[in-house]
Amino acid sequence: MSDDADFELTDFTPYLLNAAAEEQSLRFSRVYKDRYGMLRTEWRVLFHLGRHGAMSAREISQRAGIHKTKVSRAVAALERKRFLQRRPSAEDRRVEILELRGPGQEAFADLSRAAAAHEQAIEDRLGPGAVTELRAMLRTLAS
Repeated sequence: MSDDADFELTDFTPYLLNAAAEEQSLRFSRVYKDRYGMLRTEWRVLFHLGRHGAMSAREISQRAGIHKTKVSRAVAALERKRFLQRRPSAEDRRVEILELRGPGQEAFADLSRAAAAHEQAIEDRLGPGAVTELRAMLRTLAS
């Protein structure tokens, strides 16, 4: 019998990281879905525009690590919700600059507060020292 028989997927670090990330993402997704009818990619696009200001879809794709097709769909959905607007770039007319409108800024502010509350709930569950240590370990693994 080899050591392979002792391998347990549910104890495999990448599996655990993925399961934890997916669970926390699903919990928070209920907030933006229930309040604004958003999907995950829409939330991420809204976040980047709210946090970093006006930029192109390509810049969002690069910053967020989201495929450009998914960003385009999210932009269209956010535009239908009147959360963002497009304008031609002054430097390159082939590029559109995206920026949040008033309702998008309000949704960003609301969801930022909700994200902070979600983060606080995680800290309450794990304890402040454990959260600080977890963040440091995750940053190490992500680099």
